[in-house]
Order: sequence, then C-alpha cells, then structure tokens
Amino acid sequence: MPHMTLRRLLNDKNITIVAFLLPALVLYGTFVIIPIFQSFRFSLYHWDGLGPLTRFIGLENYATLLHDETFWQALRNNFALVGFSLVTQLPPAVLLAVLLTGAMRGRDFFRTMFFSPQILSAVATGYLFYYIYEPTFGLLNQALKLLGLGTLARGWLGDQMLALPAVLVVISWRHIGFYMVLFMAAIEGIPDEIFEAAQIDGCNKRQLVWHITLPLMSGAIRTAAVLAMVGSIKYFDLIWIMTRGGPVHASELIATYMYKETFLNWHMGYGATLAFALFVVAFAVSLLFLRLTSRGERAEEAALAAM
Repeated sequence: MPHMTLRRLLNDKNITIVAFLLPALVLYGTFVIIPIFQSFRFSLYHWDGLGPLTRFIGLENYATLLHDETFWQALRNNFALVGFSLVTQLPPAVLLAVLLTGAMRGRDFFRTMFFSPQILSAVATGYLFYYIYEPTFGLLNQALKLLGLGTLARGWLGDQMLALPAVLVVISWRHIGFYMVLFMAAIEGIPDEIFEAAQIDGCNKRQLVWHITLPLMSGAIRTAAVLAMVGSIKYFDLIWIMTRGGPVHASELIATYMYKETFLNWHMGYGATLAFALFVVAFAVSLLFLRLTSRGERAEEAALAAM
C-alpha cells in the first residue's frame, strides 16, 4: 500500500504540476515570505543598518510605534486613499468598460486614451503634475487666472489641507484605465448566448447592464476592490515624487514614512517595524473585505436557492 500511494503521488501528472509550480513557489518564498520574517526579526533590534545585529530591544519599537503620531497620521492618510480609490476609480472604470465593450464609433481610440495614463511611468506622471500644480507658473493656476478665477489659485502641494487631495486626484487619474481593462476582460468573458437569451425575453440595454453584466462581473469587481485597497495601503511612488509626504506629514503614507526612517534617518530597526506594520494592515484589510464579501455571496446564494 505505501508503494502504491508513493507511485500515485509520483505519476506524470503530479510531477508536471510540481515542476510548473516549484519555480513560482521558490521565487515567492525568496522575495515575499522570507523578507516578511526578516522584517519582523530586524524590528526586534535597534540597528542602523551597519554591522551585525547586537542590540536586542524586543518589542520596544512596537511600543514606540503605538505612540508615534506620524505613524497614525500616515495610517489615516492610507485609509483616506483606500476610500478615495474605491469611490473614484472603480465606478468610473465599470462605466467605461460597459460603454467601450459595446459597438460605438471610435471605441479603440477611447480605449487607448483612457488606458494611456497607465503606460506613463510614475516618475513621469509625478513630475508632470508637480509642474501642473506649481504655484507660480503651473498650468492649473494659470488656467484659473485666464478664466477670471485667480482668487482660487493656490500652492496646491504646499498647503496642508490641499496636498493630499491634489495627489489623490492624480492617483485616480492614473489607475482608472487599469481597472477599465480588467472589467472589459470580465465583460467580454460573458457568453453571448446569455445576452441573446435576455434580449429575446425583452430586456433593454439598461436591464442587460443591471441584471446581466454587473452581476456576472462581480468577481472581477471584488478582485479589483482588493487590488485597490492593498495597492492604496502600500502606495509610495506618486506621493514621494510630488510631496515627499509633506507639508508637515500632511500627505504622509506608511510607505513614505518607512522610507524616510530606513534610508534617510538610518533607523533600520524602526523602519522594519513600519514595514511589518504595513504588511499586517494590508493583510488584515484584505482578509476582512474577503470575509465580508464571501458572507454576502453565501447569503445571496441562499436567497436564490430558497426561490
């Protein structure tokens, strides 16, 4: 019996599956799992990144974190980015996907136009909007003055109240196209027979969208929501390029604060603490969202079964 079990496990199909999975698992373990544990290990030391780990301080960095107002400000900003991304990226992306999968003139042009911000590098996008928001010669303030609205001109990235919203607008502008393509793929994956049957039953275009398209792309919407939330919690590049987390931490995110502590202040131990906290927050938010959505799915399936 043991020989039969071993032979069954080592058949050609299982060997093929393992052969395909092993490289990905090795890479994932090397570049994701091991760094997470290393980050936690470094967080238990007072370390400047030079020399061996000698000064063990236990959970002292975590105690400092809990009383660090900058960390809590960064966490609030991260959650503001999560909410803003969910509201301003996903609904427009769904609308664009629905419109641009139908038969319309110039469809390919509009697809390219809305996706093009995703093609630009974050560095190029950041510097482009940095100069658009520039208070003296920036395009936005110049346009306001030409329209007779010069009183509305601001130092957009230098104002504590406006810096974060100004960058959030750019982040949404850049990422809508990505989610649009994701939703378009989901819509095009719906069998044509379903739409044809619904049209035969007398459904108009609005009913097709509400009762066929949106329910059948709920999986893609859920996936996009997780990507948006985790991406917002880990976000770094545009914030760093445009504001460096300023002014006075007004647009600070956990990732930018971690970078400053680790590579500018050389507080490697505390930077590792921030990195591990970032992982915990992203994991907790993803898990909570998936639990809530799966509970809603089960309730919906039970209701359909009862009918």
